Amino acid sequence: MTALPDAFLRLPIAHRGLHGPGVPENSLAAAQAAIEAGHGIELDIQPAAGGVPMVFHDYDLARLAGDQAYIADLDPETLAEKRLSGSDEAIPTLAAFLRLVAGRVPLLVEIKDQDGRLGAGIGELHRHVADQLRSYEGPVAVMSFNPHVVAALHALMPDLPVGLTSCGFPPEDWPMLDEPTRARLADLADFESSGACFVSHDKGDLANPRIAALKAAGVPILCWTVRSAAEEARARQLADNITYENYPAGA
Repeated sequence: MTALPDAFLRLPIAHRGLHGPGVPENSLAAAQAAIEAGHGIELDIQPAAGGVPMVFHDYDLARLAGDQAYIADLDPETLAEKRLSGSDEAIPTLAAFLRLVAGRVPLLVEIKDQDGRLGAGIGELHRHVADQLRSYEGPVAVMSFNPHVVAALHALMPDLPVGLTSCGFPPEDWPMLDEPTRARLADLADFESSGACFVSHDKGDLANPRIAALKAAGVPILCWTVRSAAEEARARQLADNITYENYPAGA
């Protein structure tokens, strides 16, 4: 099993980059701010038309770019003309993000689910991400809520650290999933078969017995998303590292 590099356990990880007023999430400016702080960067990947990996969290542009279109329906050139949250920042491609970071800080890449129900219909986004990462030099790991994505990426790049993004999968947050699926995912039943070597788990569900068992077995436990020093202190009672936003982690 490929080990998660130690840098992912030493440096706080800025959730969607070190964003804040005037510095939108998942932007190159947020990446640069995290680099200057010496922190790792968590970033999200959605596909543009043609499968080009874009650094963006949502499935549509409404919240971040004031447009009702879905990101997968627009080509990268059109997306490059959009601006994030009233700033001068464009929606970056993964390629541009990688060029900027250039191995200076760890990158924790989350591929967003393309199936809709965390099932096997994952499309080709993971292949496009793999193509981008093959020539990248620097600490990088990839994760997803969808274990099928993790398994497929592990099959393509067995030397790349991959992990499961996870939580307790409460029904109010995951209404598209049936109860057996939610239970299976909450128990991280696919951890071993997916080739995962780490977990990034919801900070509010760290009491999950499966998380404690994985930690006892030596699996690195990251957590999301910590928003205060008090939350960080509680999370670090079990988690090896945090993904954070909106407060000065590590200060």
